Amino acid sequence: MNTSCSASPKTVMIVDDEVFFRKILREMLEKEGLTVVAEAVDGIDAVKSFKEYRPGLTLMDIYMPNKSGMDATKEILSIDGNAKVVICSGQGYDEDARASLAAGARYVILKPFIKDEVLEIINRVMGG
Repeated sequence: MNTSCSASPKTVMIVDDEVFFRKILREMLEKEGLTVVAEAVDGIDAVKSFKEYRPGLTLMDIYMPNKSGMDATKEILSIDGNAKVVICSGQGYDEDARASLAAGARYVILKPFIKDEVLEIINRVMGG
């Protein structure tokens, strides 16, 4: 397992199959001075984009077509054991969310997003 991390700490990748949620997160993060370096529509795209951009934080939807957020999180963490992944879930702390945390995701953010909660978790994870 590669544990080196060349990520810029203020960069974020947003992974969600819903354009609406990607847009909300992008606007929220950019207003806080973070740079969204990539958006991905499924777990396959997420892993590919992670390899290319090495974001400081990945916000990962859990339920997506082609490859789930849980599986993509596991793969990203096998690439870089220091990767910071936060799961976004509309299902609450269900079995898949708990499994994602067990696999190495840092937190679960619940949909619909509450700005103050999202920013507090992001600051905590990014060391701010």
